[in-house]
Amino acid sequence: METLNFLMQGFDVALRPTNLLVALFGAFVGTIVGLLPGLGPINGVALLLPLAFALGLPPETALILLAAVYLGCEYGGRISAILLNVPGDAAAIMTTLDGYPLARQGKAGIALSLSAVSSFTGSIIATCGVVAFAPLLAKWAVAFGPAEYFVLMVFAIACLGGMVGDKPVKTLMSALIGLGLATVGVDSTTGVYRFTFGSVSLSDGIQFVIVVIGLFSVSEVLLMLEQTHAGQQAVKASGRMLFNLKEYTQTVGTMLRSSVVGFVIGTLPGAGATIASAVTYMTEKRMAGASGRFGDGDLRGVAAPEAANNASACGSLIPMLTLGVPGSGTTAVMIGALTLYNITPGPLLFEQQPDVVWGLIASLFIGNVILLLMNIPLIGLFSRMLAVPNWVLVPAITVVSLVGVYAVHSTTFDLVLMIGLGVFGYILRKLDFPLSSLILGFVLGEMMESNLRRALSISNGDLAILWSSPITLILWALAILMLALPGLRWWRATRRRVHDKGAETQPAP
Repeated sequence: METLNFLMQGFDVALRPTNLLVALFGAFVGTIVGLLPGLGPINGVALLLPLAFALGLPPETALILLAAVYLGCEYGGRISAILLNVPGDAAAIMTTLDGYPLARQGKAGIALSLSAVSSFTGSIIATCGVVAFAPLLAKWAVAFGPAEYFVLMVFAIACLGGMVGDKPVKTLMSALIGLGLATVGVDSTTGVYRFTFGSVSLSDGIQFVIVVIGLFSVSEVLLMLEQTHAGQQAVKASGRMLFNLKEYTQTVGTMLRSSVVGFVIGTLPGAGATIASAVTYMTEKRMAGASGRFGDGDLRGVAAPEAANNASACGSLIPMLTLGVPGSGTTAVMIGALTLYNITPGPLLFEQQPDVVWGLIASLFIGNVILLLMNIPLIGLFSRMLAVPNWVLVPAITVVSLVGVYAVHSTTFDLVLMIGLGVFGYILRKLDFPLSSLILGFVLGEMMESNLRRALSISNGDLAILWSSPITLILWALAILMLALPGLRWWRATRRRVHDKGAETQPAP
């Protein structure tokens, strides 16, 4: 009952006219950013973060804006995936496997409308999960001390390497680079200058907005300058624009299962929507067996990843709000937004800033309704927006990035640093290093260092405090398990290859 009272309080905040307009604007902008190939939710949130701060929006309104953009990007990513076979972001990669074949068969409208309903289902189920579990986890998290928080962040970074199976080493290296960038500036404990290279401008460290916009927006512009869309045309939606009752009945079970799995994966620090969509797609493919047409235009192949990635996006808010640990790269940017307002995410946030927390949670329900009502009627309009040429898109992103960074401190040094980080991010992306893990490392860096120092101060320098409680022991065990997962997968794959090779060379009877 207490939770419902807080939720009603949150709706009072979210239904204010200003917040409703902000949610509508964020949902539309997020959908546009999501459907443009390559941008994704991190870029969308990163571009609007300095704008929200520069406009002086209150913290709850700023968070509602960023959350609406986040959800809109998850919805919009499916549009280019289905019509162009080009995912709007990494989480929409699995949608292309069956979405584009359906579009080629003249069922683009069916695929787009079904994916919108799947996204809505996943988000609503996950938001109900946030309402149910976030307050309970927040109360439990009060038992965390500095040592527990430090080990929790070690676990979050270990999750990056363990869950991203195809490139765990690069993922961990990227997170370590982020941790290194977080050490630039004056040491808050000793007052010693670290890695400033004699520059006064770096004495306060590298600002979060500069890192995000430089690594993502500027590097994206450089990648766009390499590409051309010549000869690339969207598949026009033809035939029925909406799915029928039979098609919904065939996929509703997939939506519900994928929503639950996506929500659970989203609550894991660092896991993210990409893993959720891949896991649910492969699970549904195995469940369908020979009766499925996965890869050739199976509607369940669209419903599963779309429900999962939206559920994961909402689920990733739980570790952000309750533990102060980002559940994904986008929630890392949102934590940065909270720090700009001098708000510390964590279990005390529910007690100290109830309007911020419950206004955000209530806005998720409202934002999802807005997105569903917006997406289905505007399928034709969104498909035409895919034709925006790079010569329009690149200057627009560049101008927004420059204005956003300059508005924070009004110094040209920030602009130069942003461009330098953008070139660095471009090189990392060309070398296939994931930038989302770098942002996670950067966000966690300062919190890891401060909690480690506080823990060592309590124990007079005795490292045993880091594994002296049941919570820390459990977290260390989970972190080791996460780090061991890539090795176990490699060992199993090697054994399978050896077994298959032996079966091929064995003489026939």
